[in-house]
Amino acid sequence: MTTLSAGITLFLIMDPLGNIPFFLSLLKHVPPKRRRWVMVRELLIALGVLLVFLFGGQHILQLLQLKPDSISIAGGIVLFLIGIRMVFPPVDGGGIFGKPGEGEPFIVPMAIPGVAGPSAMAALLLLTNTQPPGRTADWVTALLLAWLATSVILLSATYLFRWLGESVLTALERVMGMLLIALSVQMFMAGVASFLHMKV
Repeated sequence: MTTLSAGITLFLIMDPLGNIPFFLSLLKHVPPKRRRWVMVRELLIALGVLLVFLFGGQHILQLLQLKPDSISIAGGIVLFLIGIRMVFPPVDGGGIFGKPGEGEPFIVPMAIPGVAGPSAMAALLLLTNTQPPGRTADWVTALLLAWLATSVILLSATYLFRWLGESVLTALERVMGMLLIALSVQMFMAGVASFLHMKV
């Protein structure tokens, strides 16, 4: 996997366009002067969590005695479920992460799982354990690019929501959901093939 393809995959998994309506609903009870600060804080927390999984991926797998095949299959399943919910959102309007509560959000659900979700963590674990060694710098670059693009979109959420409208954002989210479903199937097949010592 190239650095660019890894960055695009992480960007799709973070789903900034699909998160815009949900993040705006979370911030509606926050004073306008604090909204940008809260958003920046949550984005930095998410980046820190993802970097921990990137650099500590091998140690996490060793501690839990998990094989890369298991991570690939589990990541594919989680990614598939998130993609399905993006394409077919729940009728109660709760979105992927449930209904927003009142008050200022902290870590959950904006940073985790809003940006640093289980699929992003699983993808980073896969990158560090299934790809050729010595490419940590490439994965850091891919993560930073995906996070930067996600941050720019989410920090511009108010303007994008007014400019594009909810219907356009919903359509874009469903397109990204279909791409995630395709990625999840590939991730699942790669895990199964690796377990069975086959080539995909």
